[in-house]
Amino acid sequence: MDGFKRRLSESVQLKLSFTLSLVILVVAVVAGVFSFLSAFDEAHELQDDVLRQVARLMDQQRLSPVPVPAEARLKDSDEEARVIVQYLVDGHSRARGVDDASPLPLPATLADGLQTLAVGGETFRVLVKTSAAGERIAVAQESGFRNEIARDSALRTVMPFLILVPVLLLIVANLVRKMFHPIATLAMEIDQRAEQQLHPVEDSGLPAEVRPFVVAINRLLGRVDKAMETQRRFVADAAHELRSPLTALSLQAERLAQAEMSSEARERLAILRRGIERGRSLLDQLLSLAKAQSSTELPDAPVSVQGIFRRVLEDLMPLAEARRIDIGVEGTQDAQVWVSELDMLAVVKNLVDNAIRYTPEGGRVDLSVSSAQGRAVLHIEDNGPGISLAERERIFDPFYRTLGSEQIGSGLGLSIVEAITQRIGAQIRLGFSDHAKQTGLSVEIVMREAGPSQDR
Repeated sequence: MDGFKRRLSESVQLKLSFTLSLVILVVAVVAGVFSFLSAFDEAHELQDDVLRQVARLMDQQRLSPVPVPAEARLKDSDEEARVIVQYLVDGHSRARGVDDASPLPLPATLADGLQTLAVGGETFRVLVKTSAAGERIAVAQESGFRNEIARDSALRTVMPFLILVPVLLLIVANLVRKMFHPIATLAMEIDQRAEQQLHPVEDSGLPAEVRPFVVAINRLLGRVDKAMETQRRFVADAAHELRSPLTALSLQAERLAQAEMSSEARERLAILRRGIERGRSLLDQLLSLAKAQSSTELPDAPVSVQGIFRRVLEDLMPLAEARRIDIGVEGTQDAQVWVSELDMLAVVKNLVDNAIRYTPEGGRVDLSVSSAQGRAVLHIEDNGPGISLAERERIFDPFYRTLGSEQIGSGLGLSIVEAITQRIGAQIRLGFSDHAKQTGLSVEIVMREAGPSQDR
């Protein structure tokens, strides 16, 4: 019960449905009781009219009812439904009606009019009328039968309420659900957006009561987009500004390396130059991340995945050879994808660079592409240590590096990959290249294919 109360207080839809249903039930009960009582009284009034008409007929036609023998009565007649007609005389009552039993012991002093009497353990509705000839006529009928007829008539009157109220409750619940459906659709549309999709929410087709809320959301999205754009611009400007002093430091370090110095000083200079190089690499990664998050460039033509593989291998082959990594493309299948060439280069290059750096010397890195159901799937696999399941949720965070890694890096490569794939609508899948030993990293990039794959 407490759970229902909590849901009722938190859900406007449930509260509206419950309130409307409760109001409908209360109104239906009140209307049903009123209709039942009105129909019950009306049925009794009609039955009283029958008694009046019988008495009037006896008076106007001057009829003198003759007792009907018991053997002449219909076998299927309902004794409870019989109307008893008898004359009231001083001292006793003489049966002159349709009943073959003894006459009702009605007192002769009964006043004219309708009245309910208990006679012989049963209740009768009795009409006493004095005729024009001065004779007193009693027309009676058993009250139990009258009540049964009135009750059945009243129930038939209330029956439409009993049938239509549940139908009305279902209709109300369905209408309320449909009224809130645009809000649920709006919530789903906003929830399925990527982080970079901050365009305004479409408010056409929404109820007027919801539109102010949507306008407020759009204004908030605009402010968030402006804030993120300011942040990206700050990162890009800071990286640009830092490039010049780092370049100057690098040139000074190169000139210093040509001077005469001790072996200890030269060793420290080497460490300084590596630090400067890491700083320049970090600035390049920051610029790439800022560009990946803010770029809205649309491709002019489809890009060949095999062509991207070749360009990446040309750039990273010296690094692979230095670490004695066997790197290459498996198969000749190609795929054309509707993605910017610069985005594809950034994605593949960062993934391959990570694979080379984290694969032990003498290891292997394989690149391939496949097509299935209009989707191109890029595969990049290595036989390195892989990424544990516990770390896979954090590896795309900026500056996060795998625990225990001895490799020098900025921790921005996979963040750039995620930013680009989200923007272009691609999907990243991580797995083990060796499922049995749960080692090696297998990365799959799934994206829309521009056309049928081609074999070269």
